[in-house]
Amino acid sequence: MSGPDAGVAIRGHVGIGPAVRGIALVAADDFSTRYDLDRDRGVFSRPSHKLFGESYVGRILVLNAAKGGVASAWMLRDMVTMEKAPLALLLNDANPVMAQGAAFANLPLMDRFEGDITQAVRTGDLLYVDPAGGVVTIERRNGIDG
Repeated sequence: MSGPDAGVAIRGHVGIGPAVRGIALVAADDFSTRYDLDRDRGVFSRPSHKLFGESYVGRILVLNAAKGGVASAWMLRDMVTMEKAPLALLLNDANPVMAQGAAFANLPLMDRFEGDITQAVRTGDLLYVDPAGGVVTIERRNGIDG
């Protein structure tokens, strides 16, 4: 379903990784690869996380801020190797460790958008993420609130 803002480009900081197209999974929560995910099953496992029980595999994760330490770098790479990774990460605020991990895993990552990315995108939206251009395009709206 297309909405009035389908085709809208959202600008952010120039990111890391290849351009991708995929379906968004959105929450205003923060994000830790270590504490929020069951990396073997490919789902959010922290009961207090808004996406608890949801599969993140092959989805464009749209979340508030990165949290966690140095383990994030190897965990992202491990997730890609095991084919249990998100398609891309869009965060309002990434940290250097998350950026390092995304680069190490060749996982698209963007942050520092012109507005709150968790409010601009809804779960189920079809997105085109162009990290080198610093832009995310909502190609098709899902039509439901995420």
